[in-house]
Amino acid sequence: MIQSETLELLEWHRLCQHLSTFAATKLGTMASLRLKIPASQTVSKQLLAQTSEVYHLETRLTTGLSFEGVQDIGDSLERAEVGSILAGDQLLAIATTLAGARNLRRVIDNQEDLTTLTELVAELRTYPELEQEIHRCIDERGEVTDRASQKLGEIRTGLRKIRSEITEKLHQILVVKSGAVQEQLITQRGDRYVIPVKAPQKDAIPGIVHDSSTSGATLYVEPNSIVPLGNQLRQTVRREQTEEEAIRRKLTGQVAAVKPDLERLLAIVTTLDLATARARYSFWLGANQPRFINREEKEIVTLRQLRHPLLVWQQQHEHGQPVVPVDLIISPHIRVVTITGPNTGGKTVTLKTLALAALMAKVGLFVPAREPVEIPWFDQVLADIGDEQSLQQSLSTFSGHIRRISRILDALGSEENEVDNPSSLVLLDEVGAGTDPVEGSALAIALLKYLAHHAQLTIATTHFGELKALKYEDERFENASVEFDERTLSPTYRLLWGIPGRSNALTIARRLGLKPEVVEEAKAEVGGATDEVNQVIAGLEAQRRRQETKAAEAQRLLQQAERLYQEVSAKSQALQEREKALRAEQELAVQQAITQAKAEIAQVIRRLQQGKPKAQDAQQATDELNKISQKYQPVVAPKPKVGFTPKVGDRVRISQFGQTAEVLTSPNADGEFSVRFGMMKMTVKLEDIESLDGQKPEPVVKQKPALAPVTQPEQNTPAIRTSWNTVDLRGKRVADSEILLDKVISEATGPIWIIHGHGTGKLRQGVHAFLEQHPRVSHHEPAEQADGGSGVTIAHVN
Repeated sequence: MIQSETLELLEWHRLCQHLSTFAATKLGTMASLRLKIPASQTVSKQLLAQTSEVYHLETRLTTGLSFEGVQDIGDSLERAEVGSILAGDQLLAIATTLAGARNLRRVIDNQEDLTTLTELVAELRTYPELEQEIHRCIDERGEVTDRASQKLGEIRTGLRKIRSEITEKLHQILVVKSGAVQEQLITQRGDRYVIPVKAPQKDAIPGIVHDSSTSGATLYVEPNSIVPLGNQLRQTVRREQTEEEAIRRKLTGQVAAVKPDLERLLAIVTTLDLATARARYSFWLGANQPRFINREEKEIVTLRQLRHPLLVWQQQHEHGQPVVPVDLIISPHIRVVTITGPNTGGKTVTLKTLALAALMAKVGLFVPAREPVEIPWFDQVLADIGDEQSLQQSLSTFSGHIRRISRILDALGSEENEVDNPSSLVLLDEVGAGTDPVEGSALAIALLKYLAHHAQLTIATTHFGELKALKYEDERFENASVEFDERTLSPTYRLLWGIPGRSNALTIARRLGLKPEVVEEAKAEVGGATDEVNQVIAGLEAQRRRQETKAAEAQRLLQQAERLYQEVSAKSQALQEREKALRAEQELAVQQAITQAKAEIAQVIRRLQQGKPKAQDAQQATDELNKISQKYQPVVAPKPKVGFTPKVGDRVRISQFGQTAEVLTSPNADGEFSVRFGMMKMTVKLEDIESLDGQKPEPVVKQKPALAPVTQPEQNTPAIRTSWNTVDLRGKRVADSEILLDKVISEATGPIWIIHGHGTGKLRQGVHAFLEQHPRVSHHEPAEQADGGSGVTIAHVN
């Protein structure tokens, strides 16, 4: 019961309605509206895998997955099973559904990396022979075709002949009795052919009157001469209907024979449509795939820039206010977080946003937060949010809260069953409110301490100052607050971690015009300790703002460094390509010169061979060969001037990048020194630089010791982690990862950061085995803890 109450409090049905708008079929829409929450983490992971594969598949297809032709044929299958004869349009719907399912399977089978979807459609049986038989017997209007059976074809040939005879005789009557008819028209009443006859002239055309006009001036008469043909037509039509029914009965029997497979087909197609709806809704939200973490393994809950999905929808479709995201970074040892702050500051929205994120991950939806999205799998999400007042049951706000909290505690189970493995998320809004503050505060403290033992994570909002001190008594507790702008007397909706909220009631009262003497009296009643606490909290808030400013500046500098690094890399690549092109041109010119020289030498030899060579001729040939040799002698480039020694403050040119830099230190014994260009510092060697006028420095000659250890050469490029030297392999197979790694390593000019995560460890082992046998990788090591620790490997490329 508390589970359904929680879903109602979180407005889960609204999220399901939004999801249903992205479904392509009626079955998918119904499944979205009745979205089931899985009971195991295995099912949730499978749903997320389906969503992820559809998400990536839709980026490759121009029109996305098409569910054209798929219809809800469930009722038709039930009717076929009990022996009812299906109508033509029902049979046609079955045929188009079979074709649509087969097209879905074909699209998925044509892709190589859709493991989960391929396994899903592997059980599809689309019965093409049944589909072809239905299309042979039923046309696009749902009518039985002439080719359905030979007997039906003969009956319809007879029908056309009878109708032709009837219309021919009626045309003759219209011509002969033109004065008695109202107009030259042949029509039908029921299944009988009639002509309009003037009422006063009805005796002129003897026959059966089947109808009359509203005014009575016209009678619709079937002349006696065609009554036998009309009777014959009626009998033939009945024979046609009987034969059509026999054909549809036969097709219905074929459908009933494979009903279990067709029901399985409907279930698979509905699962595909639901996965497609989840992927498209996730894409619309700008959401990212979550990863389930285990807090017992010291993994951190990471939800950065988390947005409330219903508020995003309201902003986009209902012109609502911009959504303010929140950051939820919760350490593994934290069990209870208390959020304080003013009313309408966003505390309740934070609770609902976290709860919806947990539920969205469970049902296979991506979470609207910045990557990485890491959240535990909660077996239960339980909430007490909002007032539960009931005049009929005489329940106050406090009573309503206690009733609901009691149901939450019952759902958590007994201490013996749950204390060792708590796996629930509990959300409490204004815990302990609605009664005497002293007793309410004591009750709230006792409740939160109980939940610290019995729930994996509890988030509670409160106005009680006593709850702020729990953090300093128990390391499992943490404080957070919603920021409040005292200048505008309005909340900013930002969540501040580690800092309790200040009491702003007296400040707000003074700013809103309450008499100063009343405010001062209130301060005296509260005591000076409150002011001191508020001052401490204000100092912490100011310090946090300064840190955020510095962090933003550091981020800006990092982005600038990355941009400069990219520019330098691009220029270096351009220079290398230019050098390669010049070398190719030189080689071509040399080859052409050699070819021409060989041709000229061959001419000299042929002249000598044409007659008896004399000494004079030999000398002349020798002179010509010497001329050819001098003509095609390669030009030796002048040796660069040697003797330049860089000093601190000098400007030098780095040959590798084509950039000028400032010398920061003098060369050491190894000929290495530091330079700076732009915002970057790096270490270079003497042989890598030259003076601005082209002089090369004198190389350092070192005597090699007898048993000098082999040291790894230092990289010229500073080891800075950027998006260009970082590769994310999470979610990929080992074979695919090796292909991607080989490409990245072949293009790398320095260390690369490889994100493989923890998971089962198979991907990490495969990556390490590949790095150890790669010729360009000198060694590898785990990254610093701030860069991902053992979930990230740094490979050093020669």
